[in-house]
Amino acid sequence: MLNIGAFKQRLPTAADALPGRDTPLPLHNVHHVTGRPLRGDFEGLSRLQFGMGCFWGAERLFWSIPGVFTTAVGYSGGVTPNPTYREVCSGLTGHAETVLVVHDPALITTEQLLKAFWEGHDPTQGMRQGNDVGSQYRSVIYCDDDAQRAAAIASRDAYQQRLDAAGLGTITTEIACPAPPFHYAEDDHQQYLSKHPAGYCGLGGTGVSCPLGVDA
Repeated sequence: MLNIGAFKQRLPTAADALPGRDTPLPLHNVHHVTGRPLRGDFEGLSRLQFGMGCFWGAERLFWSIPGVFTTAVGYSGGVTPNPTYREVCSGLTGHAETVLVVHDPALITTEQLLKAFWEGHDPTQGMRQGNDVGSQYRSVIYCDDDAQRAAAIASRDAYQQRLDAAGLGTITTEIACPAPPFHYAEDDHQQYLSKHPAGYCGLGGTGVSCPLGVDA
């Protein structure tokens, strides 16, 4: 029988996953830091979803970057529709904790966001990040188009060379296109570290810098 750590480090099948619900969780559609909407059409802007461990610290990383229009935290890449935080933590939804990053491509490039992603966590840890253990903490990049996917793969390969040179492990990051549905998390989790400045932040990188661009 699997122990609790092993149980939470595997993805459930559709038959095992929790049923979820048809209706999205309630959302106060105002960013606590910028006042901008969390949900919308965002015409003329680009979207990426990043999973890099606990989404509280990951969201703060991205909302602080110039050129990012808005951010939100949620659940992506699993089976259960519109899950709650408690359900995701059970390991029975298959979702990763993710940050939706909506950005202006005229002000910040996909490559610059990818650099922040790779350097902001350890992408070699599989179904965990530091002391946070479980499939919800896995490293993911969910792309909206083929150009983003190509940039993500190129940056992964370039960063792997840097990790190899440093004697570190193999990247386990999932890269997918098109992006799976993004299920917005509960209101209290949105911009959590702005609402709770002394709250937990589990971000921790490898200390290895990521080159910008394929040829860097």
